[in-house]
Amino acid sequence: MHMNHDASAPAADPIGFDQFLAVDIRIGTIVEAEPYPEARKPSVKLVIDFGAVIGRRKSSAQIVANYPLDALVGRQVAAVVNFPPRQIGRFMSEVLTLGFPDAEGEVVLFAPDKRVPDGGRLF
Repeated sequence: MHMNHDASAPAADPIGFDQFLAVDIRIGTIVEAEPYPEARKPSVKLVIDFGAVIGRRKSSAQIVANYPLDALVGRQVAAVVNFPPRQIGRFMSEVLTLGFPDAEGEVVLFAPDKRVPDGGRLF
């Protein structure tokens, strides 16, 4: 599934509201961040706490260009929590951490502009 991250790309095909509701996007706090030098593209291994119900989940994210490791722990991020786990090299990524491309195409994390309870669902 290749997605065009280019700002000049047209909007995707229309979907029904029920399809949007099927994608479970939650807010969580990064509790661990470590380098993942073995990944094909420079990446970071994250552990994200989504609160009492969903708990902690792992994610591999290509965010090294904009985020030093020591700036990640404690940061809230949004992630899709209901995709099947995906093998990224030797690491099992359990959630898809969300972001937008900056002018160079590097990831800028998607987060609320003020702190919200972990586990909250995007609507």
